[in-house]
Amino acid sequence: MERSLGLICGAGVLPARMAGEARRHGWRVVAFTFGEAPGVTDHADRTIPARLNEAGAVLAALQHERIGAVVFSGKFWMKDLLQERRPDAALAEMKAAAGALVDANIVQVVATTLRRMGIELLDQRKFLGDWLGRSGCWSSCAPTDAEWTDVRRGLTVARLAADAGVGQTVVVKLGAVTAVEATEGTTETIRRGLAQAGPGAVVVKAAAREHDYRFDTPGVGPETIEAAAAGGARVVAVEAERVLVLDREACLRIANAAGMALVGVE
Repeated sequence: MERSLGLICGAGVLPARMAGEARRHGWRVVAFTFGEAPGVTDHADRTIPARLNEAGAVLAALQHERIGAVVFSGKFWMKDLLQERRPDAALAEMKAAAGALVDANIVQVVATTLRRMGIELLDQRKFLGDWLGRSGCWSSCAPTDAEWTDVRRGLTVARLAADAGVGQTVVVKLGAVTAVEATEGTTETIRRGLAQAGPGAVVVKAAAREHDYRFDTPGVGPETIEAAAAGGARVVAVEAERVLVLDREACLRIANAAGMALVGVE
């Protein structure tokens, strides 16, 4: 019997990647697009445009399409939920049940809502292929000993921030933390931190120890690396096996052209 997967698509190139991986593993893919998701229609069996304030319509479509499992993909911004002023009844109910709009609460409400419908919310990592960053230096330029010291400092702080549900990215220079990610996202955090630090800082992204990969896989992509290079960062480091590297070849081209190190750290 064919398995039907509901792919909840935010912005970016990741939905197309995950749709392709799902099809490769035998799923029928129905993509619900909430943002620009280039290429997803090439891999999905059906694509349904969706709006954040029309959660009820999405839930009804999941039932109509006989979806047995759902996976989230792409970028969703917390500020969109915070600023949504005209939610439908289903979204209003879910927001009320979540209380504080932190990731853990949102995941639990979404998972509970789907479970009542007989739908399983799946771990994203099953559909990422080889895009999870592994340990080691991938770029032609490697960090110096002093930069590795800042990377280790950054990893410690980034994990603390992630565990607290604040953010996952930090910028460090000579041991001083110049930015910690909040709701603005990774790229804006990098710009803010490098504006204070100046050239020579390192950027580190990590995941919480109990991170729920059903809702979001932390990641960096070409835009992130470009922002780091433009601000004069010397290193971009991601927590190995736990942070996604979108379009790794493009990221490496940008890092190598800037003489910047790109590494995965344990």
